[in-house]
Order: sequence, then C-alpha cells, then structure tokens
Amino acid sequence: MEKLKKIIRDVPDFPKPGIIFKDITPLLKDPQSFRDIIDAFAEQFKNKGIQKIVGIESRGFMFGAALAYQLGIGFIPVRKKGKLPWKTVSQSYDLEYGTDTVEMHADAVETGECVLVVDDLLATGGTAEAVNLLLKKQKAKVFGFAFVVELEFLKGREKLVHHNILSLVKF
Repeated sequence: MEKLKKIIRDVPDFPKPGIIFKDITPLLKDPQSFRDIIDAFAEQFKNKGIQKIVGIESRGFMFGAALAYQLGIGFIPVRKKGKLPWKTVSQSYDLEYGTDTVEMHADAVETGECVLVVDDLLATGGTAEAVNLLLKKQKAKVFGFAFVVELEFLKGREKLVHHNILSLVKF
C-alpha cells in the first residue's frame, strides 16, 4: 500500500492554518488505485459473515458502496443530522468545539446483523465511535472498521479498541 501513500496529496493549512490535510481525491481519479483499495478491503473481509457495509458520510459512501457491490451485500449510509428523508435513529458526539450528530434510517439494520463500517480516514475516532454506538443502539453486531487512511498520531484507534480495524495507509 506504499503506492497509495505516495499518491495521497498533502494540502497545507486546510481547513485552517497549521493543519496538513491528507487529500485522497488523487486516489479516486486513478482507476487502478481505487481498484486496489476496494480489492484490498474485499480480500480482507470476504467470507467473514458480514451482511451489510455501513458508509460514513461522505467519502465513506464511495468506498463503502463499491465494497458492498464487490462483496454482494447491502449498503447503509450514515449521514449528518437532517439529511435522511425517513424515520431515523441518531447519535450525538463531541467535537473540538461543540457537538455533531450522525443518523441512519431506523430500518437500515436488523437486530444481530453483522456490519462493517467503512470511511476514508481515521483521525480522532469521534465519528467512528458515534457510528459504533448508533449501530449498537440498533443491536447490530459491528464486525469492525475499514479506513483508507489512518492518522496514527491522533490515536483514533484507541476509541475503537474492541474491534477489528483495517487501515490501508498510515501516517
């Protein structure tokens, strides 16, 4: 996966001064890189009893939906509050300055259903932890988490300690 690491672009001072943003859009425009990501995820998670992929808004949708297709299973979008059109369940979580909320449709997952959560990046782990709590509220079995990129210095993995975690690229 070192090849992927070299394609990810650093964007200094985005979204604010002092931050070096890891831009994955070059991976998306390169068909072989995108294929390599989905194939690596599929190889790791095939034949594991996973019944649904849960993608976190918004870049988790791209990787999660492609992986769900590859594995022949369903896809569940988890979105920011107010973006889904039907009855939802929600989970709030703390941000550096305030709170945010994630939601999914109330009928998206069945009790006991085994799910894999997919997103582009693991940073502090706050959003992933909120999705984990949301899925537990719905009595789903969270098999684990798959990320394209992990920013290890932010220690987000520590919030997900009791789960399988796959990160393809680590900084």
